[in-house]
Amino acid sequence: MRSEPRIDFVVPVYNEADNFEPMVRELYGKVPLDKRLLVVYDRDEDTTLPVARRLQSEFPGIELVRNAHGRGVLNAIRTGIAAATGDVVIVTMADLSDDPSVVPAMVQQIRDGEADVVIGSRYMKGGRQIGGPLLKRTLSRLAGLSLYWTGALRVHDATNAFRAYRREVLQSIEIESTAGFEYSLEVTAKAQAKGYRIAEVPSTWRDRSAGESRFRLMKWLPQYLRWYWYALKNRR
Repeated sequence: MRSEPRIDFVVPVYNEADNFEPMVRELYGKVPLDKRLLVVYDRDEDTTLPVARRLQSEFPGIELVRNAHGRGVLNAIRTGIAAATGDVVIVTMADLSDDPSVVPAMVQQIRDGEADVVIGSRYMKGGRQIGGPLLKRTLSRLAGLSLYWTGALRVHDATNAFRAYRREVLQSIEIESTAGFEYSLEVTAKAQAKGYRIAEVPSTWRDRSAGESRFRLMKWLPQYLRWYWYALKNRR
């Protein structure tokens, strides 16, 4: 029997053959907690799948989940959330950008009852963002810090997708986003509006070292603005 509940990582992938094994080795090395990796993919031809299958015998907990909601990163995240059964659900990417060393601290805050959502923050004291397009970095920082300083949200980095959730929080919030990672801002704003406790820990984000990013700034910007204004209108 497990001595503690299991955490579930939701990891959407799209041809991450070069990044997946280093990510798994880093995550398992830095997160000494009982866990599953729900690897959500769109197509059977995805180059990530052979690598993931090879690693399953070495790293228990890797599970392949076919995207059930239609192609795209947002639908992959929806599928992963629906498949999660752990008490804590963590969304992270396979591109080695997120810092798994902060995961135990994120989980501990939730399990200690201090928070319901814990964000890996690039913009609070101690956090860093390394690399990435200048426009994307600038807009993300401006959005996060302006929401914090206006009192709309009580965290510095509301747009980072790397975060831990009490699973019940995700079950209670309808994700209306339709584009991509703007769902992170949506969930943050809705969780605060519902009275959930949101916290953050300093984290380092690095631009991917291999593969192609699926972040589409100009396409998704109107969706980000929708939830930015929602947070401002619903501030307490």
